[in-house]
Amino acid sequence: MNLKYVDDNLYRRIDGWQSPTLGQYMPIVTYGHAGHPLLLFPTASADYLENERFFLVKSIEPHLMAGRVRAFSIDSINRQAWMDEKVPVPEQARRQALYARYVEEEVVPYIRYVCGNHQIRVGTTGASWGAYHAANTLFRRPDLFDTVIAMSGFYDLEPLYFKGYTDDNCFFNNPAWYLPGMSGHYLDLLRHACSINIVSGQGAYEAPEASRSLARILTEKGIPHDLDLWGHDVNHDWPWWRKMLPYYLDKLGW
Repeated sequence: MNLKYVDDNLYRRIDGWQSPTLGQYMPIVTYGHAGHPLLLFPTASADYLENERFFLVKSIEPHLMAGRVRAFSIDSINRQAWMDEKVPVPEQARRQALYARYVEEEVVPYIRYVCGNHQIRVGTTGASWGAYHAANTLFRRPDLFDTVIAMSGFYDLEPLYFKGYTDDNCFFNNPAWYLPGMSGHYLDLLRHACSINIVSGQGAYEAPEASRSLARILTEKGIPHDLDLWGHDVNHDWPWWRKMLPYYLDKLGW
């Protein structure tokens, strides 16, 4: 059976470059010809085409084809950092910090160039590990990003990954740690100029308490957000993420 991951008529372009920040080639794929930019992160240790292979891109094709959304999907480096137990935690955290810089200093300028708007802010989304990256990316730099749709995520790396260690790379890439102390311009942007959407199922392999915990932090900081816990039949898997993402794009009016 010849599966069609995306419509033949959908604009799709693969680019990439040797990242000076990460010291390796990093690909990126663009879907759609116009609309609000949306950066897609993969799950766990997956690659930049995972969201296409699992039909998440297909699920938002109407938005892409209509020019309401232009999606960009990138690699993670989790397999070289948090997912590689042979790498010491300080080095894992250093690599995570470099990845955040890559997104902020390389991916955003690329997206702005493609969109022909050098001031446009970008939306983020992802599921599971991708939700962590999507949320961390927005919370770190709300001057560059304006929306997050975080699906089935977790937002505190400390319990499973830090193993008692901490440094600035850990702290400033762990939303559960840096959000409570945030102040100034970035806090103002999160309060007044961002759309924060935290959605999770409550079924098999989901962790709704992680979403509730993040929502409590945001509430304490006076940051508006939408916490949306779907039913106990909603498990941690692609069929549900393929429902969540287009639902939220419609809700946003994209």
